[in-house]
Amino acid sequence: MKKCRSVQTQKANLELIWDPGSAQVDFGEADFYEVGKLCRKKYLTVSFPYSNDGYSQVFGGETAECVCQGLQDIFEFIGGVPPLLIFDNATGVGRRIGDAIHESELFSRFRAHYHFRVRFCNPYSGWEKGSVERKVDFNRSNLFVPVLHFTEIEKYNRKLLARHEKKAAELHYKKQVPIGELFEEDGRALLVLPPKRFHICRYEWLKADGYGKVCMDGKHFYSTMPENANQKVLIGIHAHTIDILTEGGQVITTHQRAFSEGRTDISDYSTTLVVLMKNAGAWGNSGLRRETPDTLRTYMDAQPKEKMKDCLRIMNELTNQYGFHAAASAMEMTCARGSINICDASVLAARITGYGIYTPPGTGPSLEVYDKALLKEGGTAS
Repeated sequence: MKKCRSVQTQKANLELIWDPGSAQVDFGEADFYEVGKLCRKKYLTVSFPYSNDGYSQVFGGETAECVCQGLQDIFEFIGGVPPLLIFDNATGVGRRIGDAIHESELFSRFRAHYHFRVRFCNPYSGWEKGSVERKVDFNRSNLFVPVLHFTEIEKYNRKLLARHEKKAAELHYKKQVPIGELFEEDGRALLVLPPKRFHICRYEWLKADGYGKVCMDGKHFYSTMPENANQKVLIGIHAHTIDILTEGGQVITTHQRAFSEGRTDISDYSTTLVVLMKNAGAWGNSGLRRETPDTLRTYMDAQPKEKMKDCLRIMNELTNQYGFHAAASAMEMTCARGSINICDASVLAARITGYGIYTPPGTGPSLEVYDKALLKEGGTAS
């Protein structure tokens, strides 16, 4: 037995051959400065093992919404859908348990819409998708070093898609052909994009607390409306944002989605205007007061109760029509002239959201053709 145990069995790896168009999907993580704050983000990477080309998109987490949004953005950028996607067994879209595949509802609908096939790796078997594993490491060392700064993650992701061009210009490590040329073969094997875009959103009914706030993941709180206190509220969950909806599906407000480990409390104080109008005395301690521009805040602080109600009524009407920021800006410009009235503020709010306050006038159409028709040579118009 001792002699048998001493015999070491040599392990060998089988080289896998990949057809054009097939892709592997996995997540990595890296540090970023988002609006000046250092935070850890996840990045979805899609690698095409035939050509060794790949694309990445940055998200706050690894949820099904993030995976579907990242895949959709990449599909639309490359102009097609990979016929086969290979996933890690720990992503938010589903997992393989034995021979059974359990997918999330959102991902199942997403997959049916784009008609691609999916395969999940065996647990703890990262070598089954070695191409994307290497691509994740490569992107962390090349795309995200030094630590990058951005203010809008969606805008940054659009720029990130074009970053693959540098890698595509290199030679394939084994085939010694430019990666970009090999990816053209991948492109010819892609499925056609559906005529309509899939709406990536998951809906849930959540019960609001006494302040009208709903809680997600046990630690992230989002304001709805004070009138929703202790009632169920419909929310739409996206990859980057959370929509607060009415029962009819109309959006009340939109929050940036939080993914941090600690508790967060995100509020849109413009949704408190209706309650504040009925209790104008609470203005001094309201969160909305902090959101208003300095000039407007000073003006409203000095108003008596009845005038304060008028200001809040005007703010509510303009917010419903033009949004809170346009309403506050219009009222600030109006009060700088001495007083606030709905007529002047409405015109300014419409100008802010439409043509723009400081947009210079256009040149307009040329009147030369009328001059030629109405003016005689050497004469004047009659």
